[in-house]
Amino acid sequence: MSTFAAPNSLSTSVRQDVPAVEVEHLTKVFRRRVKDAGPFRRKRRMPALKDVSFTIARGECVAILGQNGSGKSTLVRLLSTLLIDDGGSARVFGNDVVRDARTIRRLVNRVSVEASFFKKMSADENLSYAARFYGMPPSVTRTAVPEILAKVGFPPDRRGESMQNLSRGMQQKVALARALLTSPVLLLLDEPTTGLDPRSKLEVQDFVREVRRTHDATILLCTHDMAEAEALADRVGLLDRGELLFLEPVADVKRRYGVETLEEAFFAATGRAFEEEHDDEDDEYREVFG
Repeated sequence: MSTFAAPNSLSTSVRQDVPAVEVEHLTKVFRRRVKDAGPFRRKRRMPALKDVSFTIARGECVAILGQNGSGKSTLVRLLSTLLIDDGGSARVFGNDVVRDARTIRRLVNRVSVEASFFKKMSADENLSYAARFYGMPPSVTRTAVPEILAKVGFPPDRRGESMQNLSRGMQQKVALARALLTSPVLLLLDEPTTGLDPRSKLEVQDFVREVRRTHDATILLCTHDMAEAEALADRVGLLDRGELLFLEPVADVKRRYGVETLEEAFFAATGRAFEEEHDDEDDEYREVFG
């Protein structure tokens, strides 16, 4: 067995009689200052999520597709207790994301494109710190850290280099390794392979499959990579301008719209091609929280 694959002690304590994730009528609205609004600094409402509802079964992998600004990152932040909703509810293994935030933080690990680190510390040091924070003994950490870095394709000769000297793609590998190191019960992946080269992307995807298989992990993958979603997920959903248009197995999605690809399904559902857009969602998050 892999040295990092010791079962998470939390996985045996979560409730077995409830879905891993339950989202009901979830709503989030940002308020953004209007430029040139005069001395009163008027703000306009920018809905990021609109009445979103879905469930994820324990052990399931669900992918949420969406263009930049569709609400994917907002959804992940709400489920990981980084934001408070403006309506509806969300529960993780029966725990409310607002009332039971402390419990949920022990059950969830999140990987996103804006992952933060101790920039002057190395990949080894950042992962060792995270391992100690989660209670892993040094005897396990010494072998688990290099093993998990190798599995996400991180070069062994750069493990001692400070994070500030690493490319965005290499930092993303460290973020993945840090999240997977502690065998989370729920893994929230927000664009996890952004910035990675094709080979590293495939390595990470293989590792996500392994973690799901060996750790009884539930995975929510938010991405704009349709091939990645189809390769990893049991069901695929589409967020469009904050609204969840569907959440079904890929075969059912294609059958519903009478198409052969997910990109064609997106066009059929929205009337638009699936293209990169400016990430207004992140702009609003940064304006509110810095």
